[in-house]
Amino acid sequence: MTYVVTDNCIKCKYTDCVEVCPVDCFYEGENMLVIHPDECIDCGVCEPECPADAIKPDTEGGMEKWLQVNLEHAKTWPNITQKKEAPDDAKEFDGQEGKFEKYFSAAPGTGD
Repeated sequence: MTYVVTDNCIKCKYTDCVEVCPVDCFYEGENMLVIHPDECIDCGVCEPECPADAIKPDTEGGMEKWLQVNLEHAKTWPNITQKKEAPDDAKEFDGQEGKFEKYFSAAPGTGD
């Protein structure tokens, strides 16, 4: 098992989760974070820290797509270990449906 970041992170990009990760397995894209599944130690401390409820165990149904998205982009996006301010409009996007199709960006973020 590993944890994955799902589409509700897109355009919300809260970073509360990165500060509690004991193995620094979060990577930053332009408008979301991902977890490197090969680095995640399955401790689960990040899941309750996410205000957008975007972190899920890959054992939940329907997580196959998110496991692939996390793995693919963790290989090219920069590592992030420190909390940053969330986008000003994060609350407006929290819970919106279809965010991956509408807003996902494969561009890397800035990392630490």
